Amino acid sequence: MSMFGDGLEHAVRKSFTRPAPKSAGARMRYLVKQLKGTRAVADLLRVSQRTVERYVKNQIRNPRPDLAARMEREVTRRWQPQIRARARERAVTTGGIVVDTRARLGYTAPIGTTDQDRIRHLTVALPPQHAARLFDAHQQGADDQRLREITAEALKEVYFQDNGRRAGQLEEIRFTDIEHLDFEL
Repeated sequence: MSMFGDGLEHAVRKSFTRPAPKSAGARMRYLVKQLKGTRAVADLLRVSQRTVERYVKNQIRNPRPDLAARMEREVTRRWQPQIRARARERAVTTGGIVVDTRARLGYTAPIGTTDQDRIRHLTVALPPQHAARLFDAHQQGADDQRLREITAEALKEVYFQDNGRRAGQLEEIRFTDIEHLDFEL
């Protein structure tokens, strides 16, 4: 499970204008249409071509839990690509992204400052350049650790340093023990 990657995907999914297909037959028909054939869908879902055909004809209605999860994941990955692209584009050009988190945050700073880690609940609007870094890294397949580092750097600049107006001597932000994380476009 990827907390940061799934959070970014969930934020983009909130911009969908129509719900994705819910029934097994509707999901299978959508995948067949998208991949242009039952053979490709069968290979993707690791089932036989005949099983795909039976779902398309509604001869099978209740998939196994693992197959249902694969079908849902593949449909939502492909659902409304233009809406998804538009939402990302809006976030990286004008809107930015809002991070809502409850986590242990601290920083490394010179002696004499109160740099003790503590649980904080933050809701911070990050400007478009930070949203662009997050989405670019996610699309390039960055792992959760890298996405956490990018988010921590953004929180350092926007929350702790107030875009360069204070705490200019902060060196490193520690972003650990995440209890809650949510992104909003």
